[in-house]
Amino acid sequence: MGNKRDFLSLWDVTQAEFAALIRRAEELRFLRQVRTPHATRPGRVVALIFEKASTRTRVSFEVAVWELGGHAVVLGRNDSQLGRGEPIKDTARVMSRYCHAIMVRTFGHERVKELADYATVPVINGLTDLLHPCQVLADLQTVYAHYANHASKGPTASVPDVLSVLRGLRYAWVGDGNNMANTWIEAAGLLGLDLALACPAGYQPNPDVLETARRKGHGRIQVVLDPRQAVAGRHVVSTDVFASMGKEEEAEARKRAFVGYGVDRALMAAADGSAIFLHCLPAHRGEEVSDEVIEGPASQVWQEAENRLHSQKALLEWLLS
Repeated sequence: MGNKRDFLSLWDVTQAEFAALIRRAEELRFLRQVRTPHATRPGRVVALIFEKASTRTRVSFEVAVWELGGHAVVLGRNDSQLGRGEPIKDTARVMSRYCHAIMVRTFGHERVKELADYATVPVINGLTDLLHPCQVLADLQTVYAHYANHASKGPTASVPDVLSVLRGLRYAWVGDGNNMANTWIEAAGLLGLDLALACPAGYQPNPDVLETARRKGHGRIQVVLDPRQAVAGRHVVSTDVFASMGKEEEAEARKRAFVGYGVDRALMAAADGSAIFLHCLPAHRGEEVSDEVIEGPASQVWQEAENRLHSQKALLEWLLS
């Protein structure tokens, strides 16, 4: 399949394709709300490979495939020969003969790249240590839906342009320079967003991801040490756990390094008055976010989690077209 498409990074889509995915995700969200069937990809089989544990990725992808009329084959770490050391290129070639697409949630980014190199069907990055593009796709659907609703004059008004809405806002990331921070940097580069990231020294984003976004992209990306400086006047404030999956042994050292980087009411007060708060979950209340913020009026966390389902259905439709 010489023309197959993969989704390993946000750079795998164009601006226009990204906007179309957001629009379709919103359409699918509405169809589900009004209980309208939308089995647009009947008979498609999607392999879901989990080398890392998962709640939202597992459930949202499995439900997404089912609601589109397909079937998901779920393989945990001990459910395939990958767990016993089979080369990933061998798994890729075999799974391509059984399935119409493969989603993988794994550790090193090179694993998902190798899978895509040898697979003859679309491969989706469900998370690597470097990037989490499915999550930021859902995050930006959440941002668009929230602010487009504010911008519209009612249900009969024309649908606001996705890129215009997203570019009219200012974004902040506070905390670890992890796979989520790296993917927000990609989003800023791809879509032309204004993004400030506050990360402690020694925990800053991947320099290659940052350099690529600045070289290829059109956004304004700044990395600072002071969380208040990053958040000041921003419309979207995002964070994640301080010790991501696989970094648990560093948890105590990271708690010390990240003192002052928790998103609490005082930090949110520095943001724009209409600002929303995002977190990809799971959350450690009292560490990277206070309970009053994640449960407060600015929090869009639960809609953000739901939107994993809708945005991934849009992605699957596009890749399986």
